[in-house]
Amino acid sequence: MHRFLRAVGFSEFKKKKQLDELIADIVQHPDTEKIAIDSAGNEFIELTKMFCDSFGLVVCGQYTEQNLFSMDYYYPVFFGRDASTDEQIEVERHVGNESFAGICDEMRLGVTLIFYLQNTADYLNHRTVGEAPFQNVTTTLSALALHGKIILPIGKNEEQIRNTEKNRQNRNYLMAAARDGDEEAIESLTLEDIDLYSMISKRVEKEDIFSIVESYFMPYGIESDQYSIMGTILDLKETQNHLTKENILLMKVNANDLIFDLCINEKDLIGVPEVGRRFKGNIWMQGNINFHD
Repeated sequence: MHRFLRAVGFSEFKKKKQLDELIADIVQHPDTEKIAIDSAGNEFIELTKMFCDSFGLVVCGQYTEQNLFSMDYYYPVFFGRDASTDEQIEVERHVGNESFAGICDEMRLGVTLIFYLQNTADYLNHRTVGEAPFQNVTTTLSALALHGKIILPIGKNEEQIRNTEKNRQNRNYLMAAARDGDEEAIESLTLEDIDLYSMISKRVEKEDIFSIVESYFMPYGIESDQYSIMGTILDLKETQNHLTKENILLMKVNANDLIFDLCINEKDLIGVPEVGRRFKGNIWMQGNINFHD
């Protein structure tokens, strides 16, 4: 059973029989059905059932000769609203089944961003033999979280806000230059990191770490598409899974300048979320590549 089911309101689905009945209903009454040809030349079917405007379950597989649906895998899905990145995207197939990971070098994070591809059928229909990375496309990122905490924001005056923005723009410029092989930019970033480490080491002796570090985004665990984040809440909405009636919180979060939507079960969040406060937790990152038809 997929452990992120609870993030979209299925926390009480703990028995295989419940899940089998749910998947059977999705196969019989999907909201959308997409068909493509997979990497082995077989028919690939992607069935989606929404349990709110923005989240639901996806079931993937193929039809047998007897016109019966054979499921390969399923996963909970949460669709974001706005494009998060316009960096070029590479796509790689997972080993276990016909699912894919999207990969991009996101300068704002300083790490390679890996996400679980949501629109597999669209990708299979757009890919070409020996394809290069997708360029001139945008990607809408979204995340599911099983646990999270709300942390108060760091108080800043206008001058501090301006300095933070200036330093952020300068760092992004240096990251872009370093990616192109600029040795001076690489040296500047290295010295900047050394100074930052020294500053934090001194301040942490007398201050709480979360009053020093405003935001972070870093890999978490052994799964390549899972991250530990802390970011500012830009928007907040409460909704329900219309089947289970569980309350779900949808947030737009800014973590290290990467803006994306996040979905979490209300019962799994500690604290009171409000715009301006910070969310801290571990997430499973998903993404939808916005192909041009």
